[in-house]
Amino acid sequence: MTFPVIFIVIVLFWVISGLRVIQQYEAGVIFRLGRFAETKRAGLNWIVPMLDRMVKVDLRTVTRDVPPQDVITRDNVSLKVSAVIYMRVIDAEKAIIQVENFLYATSQMSQTTLRSTLGKLELDDLLAQREKINKELQQVLDLHTEPWGIKVTAVEVKAIDLPPEMQRAMARQAEAERERRAKVIAAEGEYQAAEKLGMAADVIEAHPSALQLRYLQTLVEISAEKASTTIFPLPIDLLAPFLRGRRDG
Repeated sequence: MTFPVIFIVIVLFWVISGLRVIQQYEAGVIFRLGRFAETKRAGLNWIVPMLDRMVKVDLRTVTRDVPPQDVITRDNVSLKVSAVIYMRVIDAEKAIIQVENFLYATSQMSQTTLRSTLGKLELDDLLAQREKINKELQQVLDLHTEPWGIKVTAVEVKAIDLPPEMQRAMARQAEAERERRAKVIAAEGEYQAAEKLGMAADVIEAHPSALQLRYLQTLVEISAEKASTTIFPLPIDLLAPFLRGRRDG
Protein backbone atom coordinates (compact mmCIF):
# COMPACT_ATOMS: atom_id res chain seq x y z
CA MET A 1 0.00 0.00 0.00
CA THR A 2 1.49 3.28 -1.13
CA PHE A 3 1.92 6.33 1.09
CA PRO A 4 -0.86 8.41 -0.55
CA VAL A 5 -3.36 5.63 0.04
CA ILE A 6 -2.32 5.32 3.67
CA PHE A 7 -2.58 9.08 4.09
CA ILE A 8 -6.07 9.13 2.58
CA VAL A 9 -7.19 6.30 4.85
CA ILE A 10 -5.84 8.09 7.95
CA VAL A 11 -7.51 11.37 6.97
CA LEU A 12 -10.79 9.57 6.24
CA PHE A 13 -10.67 7.81 9.60
CA TRP A 14 -9.86 11.12 11.31
CA VAL A 15 -12.83 12.83 9.66
CA ILE A 16 -15.24 10.00 10.45
CA SER A 17 -14.11 9.87 14.08
CA GLY A 18 -15.25 13.48 14.48
CA LEU A 19 -18.84 12.85 13.40
CA ARG A 20 -21.46 13.17 16.11
CA VAL A 21 -25.25 12.75 15.95
CA ILE A 22 -27.33 14.96 18.21
CA GLN A 23 -30.97 14.08 18.78
CA GLN A 24 -33.81 16.54 18.27
CA TYR A 25 -34.29 16.96 22.04
CA GLU A 26 -30.58 17.50 22.77
CA ALA A 27 -27.92 20.16 22.49
CA GLY A 28 -24.16 19.58 22.33
CA VAL A 29 -21.82 21.84 24.27
CA ILE A 30 -18.37 21.84 22.63
CA PHE A 31 -15.17 22.38 24.62
CA ARG A 32 -11.97 22.91 22.61
CA LEU A 33 -8.84 22.31 24.66
CA GLY A 34 -10.86 22.90 27.82
CA ARG A 35 -12.51 26.14 26.72
CA PHE A 36 -16.09 26.62 25.57
CA ALA A 37 -16.24 26.81 21.77
CA GLU A 38 -19.88 26.58 20.67
CA THR A 39 -23.20 24.82 21.09
CA LYS A 40 -24.23 22.29 18.45
CA ARG A 41 -27.85 21.69 17.54
CA ALA A 42 -29.76 18.59 16.47
CA GLY A 43 -28.55 16.62 13.46
CA LEU A 44 -25.20 15.38 12.15
CA ASN A 45 -22.33 17.48 13.47
CA TRP A 46 -18.56 17.33 13.25
CA ILE A 47 -16.03 18.13 15.96
CA VAL A 48 -12.26 18.25 15.78
CA PRO A 49 -11.03 14.85 16.99
CA MET A 50 -8.63 14.88 19.95
CA LEU A 51 -9.17 18.64 20.37
CA ASP A 52 -12.90 18.93 20.97
CA ARG A 53 -15.06 17.32 23.61
CA MET A 54 -18.85 17.30 23.39
CA VAL A 55 -21.22 17.25 26.37
CA LYS A 56 -24.82 16.48 25.44
CA VAL A 57 -27.63 18.16 27.36
CA ASP A 58 -31.23 16.96 27.37
CA LEU A 59 -33.57 19.87 26.62
CA ARG A 60 -36.81 18.07 27.47
CA THR A 61 -38.93 18.95 30.51
CA VAL A 62 -37.73 16.98 33.53
CA THR A 63 -39.89 16.01 36.49
CA ARG A 64 -38.32 15.76 39.94
CA ASP A 65 -39.97 14.79 43.22
CA VAL A 66 -39.20 16.93 46.23
CA PRO A 67 -38.95 14.58 49.24
CA PRO A 68 -41.21 15.34 52.26
CA GLN A 69 -39.89 18.33 54.16
CA ASP A 70 -40.47 19.18 57.82
CA VAL A 71 -42.22 22.54 57.88
CA ILE A 72 -43.31 24.64 60.86
CA THR A 73 -46.01 27.09 59.85
CA ARG A 74 -46.32 30.61 61.20
CA ASP A 75 -48.94 29.44 63.71
CA ASN A 76 -46.51 26.75 65.02
CA VAL A 77 -48.02 23.67 63.38
CA SER A 78 -45.50 20.95 62.44
CA LEU A 79 -46.21 19.05 59.24
CA LYS A 80 -44.55 17.31 56.31
CA VAL A 81 -44.95 18.68 52.79
CA SER A 82 -43.86 17.05 49.53
CA ALA A 83 -43.94 18.55 46.05
CA VAL A 84 -43.00 17.96 42.43
CA ILE A 85 -41.15 20.36 40.12
CA TYR A 86 -41.12 20.59 36.33
CA MET A 87 -38.05 22.15 34.72
CA ARG A 88 -36.10 22.22 31.48
CA VAL A 89 -32.77 23.53 30.18
CA ILE A 90 -33.07 26.70 28.11
CA ASP A 91 -29.33 27.50 27.95
CA ALA A 92 -27.14 24.42 27.59
CA GLU A 93 -23.92 26.40 27.98
CA LYS A 94 -24.88 27.80 31.41
CA ALA A 95 -26.30 24.45 32.56
CA ILE A 96 -22.90 22.83 32.03
CA ILE A 97 -20.52 25.66 32.95
CA GLN A 98 -22.27 27.54 35.76
CA VAL A 99 -23.23 24.56 37.94
CA GLU A 100 -21.71 21.13 38.47
CA ASN A 101 -24.96 19.12 38.41
CA PHE A 102 -27.97 21.24 37.54
CA LEU A 103 -30.51 18.50 38.39
CA TYR A 104 -29.09 17.96 41.89
CA ALA A 105 -28.65 21.69 42.48
CA THR A 106 -32.23 22.46 41.46
CA SER A 107 -33.54 19.65 43.66
CA GLN A 108 -31.68 20.99 46.69
CA MET A 109 -32.83 24.53 45.96
CA SER A 110 -36.43 23.36 45.75
CA GLN A 111 -36.22 21.73 49.19
CA THR A 112 -34.91 24.85 50.92
CA THR A 113 -37.39 27.06 49.04
CA LEU A 114 -40.27 24.82 50.06
CA ARG A 115 -39.36 25.03 53.74
CA SER A 116 -38.73 28.78 53.77
CA THR A 117 -41.82 29.74 51.74
CA LEU A 118 -44.33 27.54 53.55
CA GLY A 119 -42.89 28.51 56.93
CA LYS A 120 -44.21 32.04 56.38
CA LEU A 121 -47.82 30.88 56.05
CA GLU A 122 -50.47 29.80 58.52
CA LEU A 123 -52.03 26.35 58.28
CA ASP A 124 -55.40 27.61 57.00
CA ASP A 125 -53.71 29.56 54.20
CA LEU A 126 -51.56 26.57 53.32
CA LEU A 127 -54.62 24.35 52.94
CA ALA A 128 -56.84 26.88 51.18
CA GLN A 129 -54.46 28.73 48.85
CA ARG A 130 -52.71 25.83 47.12
CA GLU A 131 -52.70 27.41 43.65
CA LYS A 132 -51.26 30.69 44.92
CA ILE A 133 -48.53 28.85 46.85
CA ASN A 134 -47.59 26.80 43.76
CA LYS A 135 -47.18 29.97 41.71
CA GLU A 136 -45.07 31.64 44.39
CA LEU A 137 -42.78 28.60 44.68
CA GLN A 138 -42.36 28.51 40.90
CA GLN A 139 -41.41 32.19 40.75
CA VAL A 140 -38.87 31.92 43.59
CA LEU A 141 -37.23 28.80 42.15
CA ASP A 142 -37.16 30.21 38.64
CA LEU A 143 -35.39 33.32 39.93
CA HIS A 144 -32.66 31.24 41.58
CA THR A 145 -32.14 28.81 38.67
CA GLU A 146 -32.09 31.40 35.89
CA PRO A 147 -28.26 31.93 36.17
CA TRP A 148 -27.89 28.17 35.59
CA GLY A 149 -29.87 28.26 32.34
CA ILE A 150 -32.76 26.34 33.94
CA LYS A 151 -36.42 27.28 33.54
CA VAL A 152 -38.76 26.02 36.27
CA THR A 153 -42.09 25.77 34.48
CA ALA A 154 -44.25 24.59 37.38
CA VAL A 155 -44.19 23.56 41.04
CA GLU A 156 -47.02 21.54 42.57
CA VAL A 157 -47.45 20.83 46.28
CA LYS A 158 -48.24 17.13 46.20
CA ALA A 159 -49.09 16.11 49.76
CA ILE A 160 -49.49 17.74 53.17
CA ASP A 161 -49.22 15.31 56.09
CA LEU A 162 -50.76 16.67 59.28
CA PRO A 163 -50.07 15.31 62.78
CA PRO A 164 -52.77 12.90 64.09
CA GLU A 165 -53.93 15.33 66.80
CA MET A 166 -54.36 18.08 64.19
CA GLN A 167 -56.35 15.72 61.96
CA ARG A 168 -58.69 14.92 64.85
CA ALA A 169 -59.11 18.61 65.67
CA MET A 170 -59.93 19.43 62.06
CA ALA A 171 -62.40 16.52 61.92
CA ARG A 172 -64.19 17.85 65.01
CA GLN A 173 -64.24 21.33 63.51
CA ALA A 174 -65.70 20.03 60.24
CA GLU A 175 -68.35 18.01 62.13
CA ALA A 176 -69.33 21.07 64.19
CA GLU A 177 -69.61 23.11 61.00
CA ARG A 178 -71.89 20.49 59.41
CA GLU A 179 -74.09 20.43 62.52
CA ARG A 180 -74.32 24.23 62.47
CA ARG A 181 -75.40 24.21 58.83
CA ALA A 182 -77.98 21.49 59.51
CA LYS A 183 -79.47 23.52 62.37
CA VAL A 184 -79.57 26.66 60.23
CA ILE A 185 -81.33 24.79 57.41
CA ALA A 186 -83.83 23.25 59.87
CA ALA A 187 -84.53 26.67 61.39
CA GLU A 188 -85.07 28.19 57.95
CA GLY A 189 -87.50 25.36 57.15
CA GLU A 190 -89.46 25.98 60.35
CA TYR A 191 -89.58 29.69 59.61
CA GLN A 192 -90.89 29.13 56.09
CA ALA A 193 -93.48 26.62 57.35
CA ALA A 194 -94.67 29.12 59.98
CA GLU A 195 -94.98 31.76 57.27
CA LYS A 196 -97.12 29.48 55.14
CA LEU A 197 -99.33 28.56 58.11
CA GLY A 198 -99.81 32.24 58.87
CA MET A 199 -100.84 32.86 55.26
CA ALA A 200 -103.26 29.91 55.42
CA ALA A 201 -104.76 31.28 58.63
CA ASP A 202 -105.31 34.65 56.94
CA VAL A 203 -107.13 32.96 54.05
CA ILE A 204 -109.33 30.93 56.40
CA GLU A 205 -110.13 34.03 58.40
CA ALA A 206 -111.20 35.84 55.24
CA HIS A 207 -113.11 32.83 53.86
CA PRO A 208 -114.54 30.61 56.63
CA SER A 209 -115.89 28.13 54.10
CA ALA A 210 -112.31 27.22 53.21
CA LEU A 211 -112.01 25.56 56.62
CA GLN A 212 -115.03 23.37 55.91
CA LEU A 213 -113.62 22.38 52.51
CA ARG A 214 -110.35 21.45 54.17
CA TYR A 215 -112.25 19.44 56.74
CA LEU A 216 -114.06 17.48 54.05
CA GLN A 217 -110.80 16.83 52.24
CA THR A 218 -109.32 15.46 55.45
CA LEU A 219 -112.30 13.10 55.81
CA VAL A 220 -111.66 11.76 52.29
CA GLU A 221 -108.03 11.13 53.15
CA ILE A 222 -108.97 9.36 56.40
CA SER A 223 -111.49 7.15 54.62
CA ALA A 224 -108.76 5.91 52.29
CA GLU A 225 -106.82 4.53 55.27
CA LYS A 226 -107.32 0.86 56.20
CA ALA A 227 -108.70 1.48 59.65
CA SER A 228 -111.59 -0.48 61.14
CA THR A 229 -113.10 2.37 63.14
CA THR A 230 -112.63 6.11 62.68
CA ILE A 231 -114.08 8.67 65.10
CA PHE A 232 -114.05 12.30 64.05
CA PRO A 233 -115.80 15.41 65.36
CA LEU A 234 -118.55 16.91 63.23
CA PRO A 235 -118.52 20.69 62.99
CA ILE A 236 -121.85 22.22 64.01
CA ASP A 237 -121.59 24.53 61.00
CA LEU A 238 -122.28 21.60 58.67
CA LEU A 239 -125.53 20.79 60.49
CA ALA A 240 -126.74 24.37 60.74
CA PRO A 241 -128.67 24.32 57.40
CA PHE A 242 -130.51 21.14 58.38
CA LEU A 243 -131.37 22.40 61.82
CA ARG A 244 -132.57 25.69 60.40
CA GLY A 245 -134.75 23.86 57.83
CA ARG A 246 -136.28 21.68 60.53
CA ARG A 247 -137.26 24.68 62.61
CA ASP A 248 -138.82 26.34 59.60
CA GLY A 249 -140.89 23.19 58.94
